[in-house]
Amino acid sequence: METNPTLTQLSSQNDFQRRHVGPSETDKQAMLKELGFLHTDEMMSKVVPKTIFTKDKMDIGDGISEYEILAQLKETMSQNKVFQTLIGMGFHDTVTPSVILRNVFENPVWYTAYTPYQPEIAQGRLQSLLNFQTMISDLTGMEISNASLLDEGTAAAEAITMAHAVSKKQDINAFVVHPDVHPHVIEVLRTRAEPLGLEMIIQDPTQYDFKKEIFAALFQYPTSSGTIEDYRLITQKLHDHGALVVASVDLLAMTLLTPPGEWGADIVVGNSQRFGVPLGFGGPHAAFLATKDVYKRSLPGRLVGVSVDVHGNQALRLALQTREQHIRRDKATSNICTAQALLANMAAMYAVYHGPQGLEKIAKRIHRMTQIVATGLMKLGFKLESKNYFDTVKVKTSDILALKTIAEKNEINLRIYDDGVGFSLNETNNLQTLDLLLMIFNKGQAAGFKAADLEENLLVAIPAALARKSKYLTHPVFNSHHSETELMRYIHSLQNKDITLTHSMIPLGSCTMKLNAATELIPVSWPEINKMHPFAPSEQTKGYLTLIKDLEAKLCAITGFAAVSLQPNSGAQGEYAGLLAIREFFKAKNQLHRNICLIPSSAHGTNPASAVMAGFKVVVTATDENGNVDVADLTAKAELHKDNLAALMVTYPSTHGVFEETITDICETIHKFGGQVYMDGANLNALVGVARPGKFGPDVSHMNLHKTFSIPHGGGGPGVGPIGVGAHLAPYLPKHSLVKEAGPATGCNSTTSAPWGSASILPISWSYITMMGDVGLRDSTVTSILNANYIAKKLAPHYPIVYKGKEGLVAHECIIDIRPLKKSHNIDVVDIAKRLMDFGFHAPTMSWPVAGTLMIEPTESESKAELDRFCEAMIEIRKEADSCPDLLRNAPHTAEILLATEWTKPYTREKAAYPAKWIKANKYWPPVGRVDNAYGDKNIVCSCPPLEDYK
Repeated sequence: METNPTLTQLSSQNDFQRRHVGPSETDKQAMLKELGFLHTDEMMSKVVPKTIFTKDKMDIGDGISEYEILAQLKETMSQNKVFQTLIGMGFHDTVTPSVILRNVFENPVWYTAYTPYQPEIAQGRLQSLLNFQTMISDLTGMEISNASLLDEGTAAAEAITMAHAVSKKQDINAFVVHPDVHPHVIEVLRTRAEPLGLEMIIQDPTQYDFKKEIFAALFQYPTSSGTIEDYRLITQKLHDHGALVVASVDLLAMTLLTPPGEWGADIVVGNSQRFGVPLGFGGPHAAFLATKDVYKRSLPGRLVGVSVDVHGNQALRLALQTREQHIRRDKATSNICTAQALLANMAAMYAVYHGPQGLEKIAKRIHRMTQIVATGLMKLGFKLESKNYFDTVKVKTSDILALKTIAEKNEINLRIYDDGVGFSLNETNNLQTLDLLLMIFNKGQAAGFKAADLEENLLVAIPAALARKSKYLTHPVFNSHHSETELMRYIHSLQNKDITLTHSMIPLGSCTMKLNAATELIPVSWPEINKMHPFAPSEQTKGYLTLIKDLEAKLCAITGFAAVSLQPNSGAQGEYAGLLAIREFFKAKNQLHRNICLIPSSAHGTNPASAVMAGFKVVVTATDENGNVDVADLTAKAELHKDNLAALMVTYPSTHGVFEETITDICETIHKFGGQVYMDGANLNALVGVARPGKFGPDVSHMNLHKTFSIPHGGGGPGVGPIGVGAHLAPYLPKHSLVKEAGPATGCNSTTSAPWGSASILPISWSYITMMGDVGLRDSTVTSILNANYIAKKLAPHYPIVYKGKEGLVAHECIIDIRPLKKSHNIDVVDIAKRLMDFGFHAPTMSWPVAGTLMIEPTESESKAELDRFCEAMIEIRKEADSCPDLLRNAPHTAEILLATEWTKPYTREKAAYPAKWIKANKYWPPVGRVDNAYGDKNIVCSCPPLEDYK
């Protein structure tokens, strides 16, 4: 620094850039020298094809400081009006216990973790997800539950497609939906059904005459407007006609009502949001799907199962992974790739903290408050639409607008129907809320009586025949941690078992495990952000609408697309929404016969799964020996199908970690034969600031905000997968029937329950982009490419690099080949992955996109020192493969094994535990040995083991 710097030179405006980017300028120069370059421009000219490279400035600002971003965001979000929200529809205000807020929601050990595909270093969050599954199974009365889904609408849609897949009536395409299902759920069902050729009949199943055969029926329990209906007889009738029964439930109500599993439901879905997860303007929240054991192999989403490790100790893992779309590809019935792990963990901890008695108390209090208001309304002359209810009441009235106006003047949001008004109470409400409601319904005048005085004369609102009699949450985990001290220690006992970004770099290829900065995450806990209902009136959500509009504009500037939708709440949902936009485009042109989707054989498994869900037929194109799209084969198939060609799905940079030189030619070929180009944006971190997809050929692309734009992975969710489109596709972006601002009137139907999907985490990406600015984002991209090439150069003498560009360089990730080691030493990718755990590292991506390889993506956030540490570990492992391969085959090594009295291994205990000197300063101990995957799939246990297993 100069001896007498100016105020401008001392500015903190761009300090965040050097906080986010790991290597210093000195480090960058050292790495460039290693690669044989003088500066980054020289390197980039050899990596990115000249046909797409750009240095044009992105219109996103020049960056601001961390202090300024919080002030600016606070000012924007303060435009939101935080009312008491009694709208309901599956979204309820809730109390997040502070011990969970601080120790899970705001804790980087929980939010920076990756999906637990490496179970030995993920036992903590696997246990918490197993708790979630147990909680869902117990409360719904079902035998097995998955480890969360994206939202209630998605869960219902997954249930219907699952029901069709397992139905004995494969030739029947109709299903019935109760008209009093949540409107947003019905909309997502409509979106999913139409491309698949499924017919949705909206009718009360109890009135259905079965003249047209159906494969399933879906109920809301209680109904959206609050009625508790008895579904026992109609369930039996549906089963007699060979139809499956799907119930969408209120999870808290299940503590008081007979669960669907006890009256015959085949599949149960819902949302765990009111278990301590903030409203967040619609998400993220952890939905769920529970079913009968017989259907477990058709269950969508992730499933945690109990297995054993090589030493015979109990160990958890993700079970039945052959169900997943990356295995089944175009044969998959679901494209689910991620879940809502962080939010599922919060909901599970809420149940652990409160226990069964605590949950029942909360439910009974809410129900009692609802009874009191219902009694008061009858006293005021209103007629309840139903006498059987849990927390939701509807009255028919012609004074809808007047009541709405009075309520909003008193900062309360009611649910507005075409023929009446209703409300749903929650655990944040109190007697003052009840008195306020009575005053509102009395047209703004005092009711003449107090809510507290009504409690002695309440009518029974839960029929005795439907009152819950079975026990739930009997496992010790739900009955042991009810003090804050105990829960805090339990949370930390779990997190201590896992490797996350708080420990070391997570070099997973195609996953972009970059820094999730604290400043970006702090605002997510603000009430202006997390206490907003997704269907609050737009006059109350101006802060959100301002931020959403600005984020869309920034993403357009970064990608070169004309318009963006932030609705999709995962990358796979982005794929689906993008393909639906293409389908709607052809539909508007009367060209729905265009239904062929070309997909390279190297594509991620969600691509073909999403294409099939969107109504397309998949035609696979070849990949050449260099990992690139085989242009000749692509051209031939595009021409062959020219009359019916709809789209090409292509990942760029490629799944093999290189910039394909022919990308513009590929796009031109597809356009020539009448198709659209969908670009999978999984690798967008290599493009930001140096190339713009919207300018070099693709018509639509999704962007993973949880990769490129710093939203944390949360141990397997949340995520956000917005799509950017060219101007010609902009009219077909997703809309939402309940919120007109959410998309164009001509758009495809909603893909998510909430208008903007996981809206509460959008401020993370907005803050990241705004703080980094044009120069900072470009530096991030360049550094990610520099880091990847540095690792490739360091590891190349020890492991062959599988694919490189024409100049011998990679993009932002590299693939190393373990197949020669397998052939010469019988050492495979699993052995290396497990040995890395002894060094304190998470493994790179295993055997994808090429079997027998490891794909490494370091991101821009890792320092040169961390890269060197990782390379040292990989090089040492290669040496161990020669000198003592059993070190790898027996990995990971637990403390228990190393302390065993007998030691018969052909290497020392110290070599097993401390293969490098720097490990001693901060040793991570794997809690279990290598997990037996086969045992877990043969002996399926997907809920907390019984008490006797702990004796």
